[in-house]
Amino acid sequence: MYGIADWIDKRAFITPDRVALIDERRKLTYREMSTEINRYARMLEERYTLQPGERIGIWATNSIEYLMLLFAIAKLGCIAVVLNVRLTPGELEYQLNDSGSRLLIVETSFRREAETILASTGVKAVLWFDQGEDSGNRLSEQASIYSNEMRKREGVAGDTPFIICYTSGTTGKPKGAVLTQENMFWNAVNNVLALDLTSSDKSLTLLPLFHIGGIGLFALPTLFAGGAVIVPHRFDPQKTLQLIEEQHVTIVMGVPTIYDFVRKSPNFPTSNLDSIRWFYCGGAPCPHDLIRSYLDRGVPFAQGFGMTESSPTVFMTSREDYTRKIGSIGKPVMFCDIRVVDEKGQDVKPGEIGELWIKGGNIMQSYWNRPEATAEAFCDGWLLTGDLVTQDEEGFVTIIGRKKDMIISGGENIYPLEVEQVISQLPAVDEVAVVGVADAKWGEVPVAAIAVKSGHDLLEDDVKMYCQKRLAKYKVPVRIDFVTSLPKNATGKIDKKTIKADFLKEEQHG
Repeated sequence: MYGIADWIDKRAFITPDRVALIDERRKLTYREMSTEINRYARMLEERYTLQPGERIGIWATNSIEYLMLLFAIAKLGCIAVVLNVRLTPGELEYQLNDSGSRLLIVETSFRREAETILASTGVKAVLWFDQGEDSGNRLSEQASIYSNEMRKREGVAGDTPFIICYTSGTTGKPKGAVLTQENMFWNAVNNVLALDLTSSDKSLTLLPLFHIGGIGLFALPTLFAGGAVIVPHRFDPQKTLQLIEEQHVTIVMGVPTIYDFVRKSPNFPTSNLDSIRWFYCGGAPCPHDLIRSYLDRGVPFAQGFGMTESSPTVFMTSREDYTRKIGSIGKPVMFCDIRVVDEKGQDVKPGEIGELWIKGGNIMQSYWNRPEATAEAFCDGWLLTGDLVTQDEEGFVTIIGRKKDMIISGGENIYPLEVEQVISQLPAVDEVAVVGVADAKWGEVPVAAIAVKSGHDLLEDDVKMYCQKRLAKYKVPVRIDFVTSLPKNATGKIDKKTIKADFLKEEQHG
């Protein structure tokens, strides 16, 4: 009942002529989408004799075919292993072997990289396809010779694993979060209720579909509601604004970097944004000045919070609160419960800092083949997120930082995010990251890496003086490195592990 395998078939029966998918090439109705999904499923089943539970790696960029492929895999009761195209071949080789992927579906633009690792994996078959408009080798063209009638088989249960989505792996090897079809159902329900999603909505998918953010925010929830999903092949700020105007987009999901690029577009001040009901932001704390640049354009802009292990949505901000609670990630969605606890697992008082624990139908089943890591991630059915937060008297939650990133200096706790938010208020600062390094006297001290905006100048003393007026002395970075740009991991987040290592190398050679 709670699986996603038959969503599109049912939508095709209820509203067959309503538009479901839009890209640069075409629009598909729900009837047409259902037909193609069934052909994809028949192609996979007949060409590769796939059995339920087998893993299928997908190495590709965004397209409406990618979304239909996910639904076809769901129909077969197989598991999609969504591969981050920004990873190195070695990292992808690890994930293919760790997941035990038997079939690999690869966009031909990655052929050279794929061919270098295939012999070192357990992959038994490869399906190559193009994204080019007139190639004749797109997934849809390859599947067109197959019947759109599915062979009768037992219904796919809701607890059937659907996706293995690997975490970014900033500490050791990445872990594969196993998300079930039921997890995706509850994520869709939570988003529909939080956003008031309806069949009139058009959501723009800017996040990559190899992330759970691209799938769950808000592609699948929009299809669940009977709306339309727009999938550009790649992100471009000006193209984004053009699509919003031309397609009358109502909902956009992005990360701070995406929204920063969009607001810096020369077309941003004059673009027609009247159709927008929500610009939603997640993935990293969003600078307040970035939020206000959208609010000043007269459009709703809010932060939420989610994680791979929660399919991903946990928090959203309502339309009543997004202007008065800037900086908060909102309240937990309808069918996801939270706790904020201390080191002993006891609930903290409002305003106190604690670790966020979550529970709900959207929470992952396990980490793939990692029983010990799975056991460590849960306590009495609650997922331990590792995120430090505060919750105010009204129930609104604010992220303080990652537990593992907290700096303990002379017995005092320093939360890097607090320091970063202060430094980011300097007009010359483009990006900033604060990490802790070992210190003989204090145990740890904070240091900062800052990327300065083009055409601006900034001195270390200026930063320190600015911080000293706004932060306790022990929170002020003892050293500041100015860099061209901050290193990012494969998910696009600032790589603090590398930044910390760079500071340590400088000390050793200092």
